[in-house]
Amino acid sequence: MKPERNKDDFELSPLIEQFKRKYNLNTRLNAVELESLWHEELGKGISNYTDKIRFKKDTLYVWLSSSVIREELSYGKTRIIDMLNERLGKKVVKKIVLY
Repeated sequence: MKPERNKDDFELSPLIEQFKRKYNLNTRLNAVELESLWHEELGKGISNYTDKIRFKKDTLYVWLSSSVIREELSYGKTRIIDMLNERLGKKVVKKIVLY
């Protein structure tokens, strides 16, 4: 049985969202989540050749130590973007730049 709410009760979710917007935390949280998703979705093979990942505005920057892997991934950028955005549940990544 749920306890009754009184007039002093409030929802925390809107306050958290307001806090994240005020301090621009959404971008930072997305960056952390994208790095984790990159390693999870692309697997250990690609992950071993990934040196660094950065997310700025709507672009994911990925540094790879293998030119062969970089070339292969360049053909599937659109698919990777769709996969990452789907896992995030929102359209965050619009472009991937591979170095």
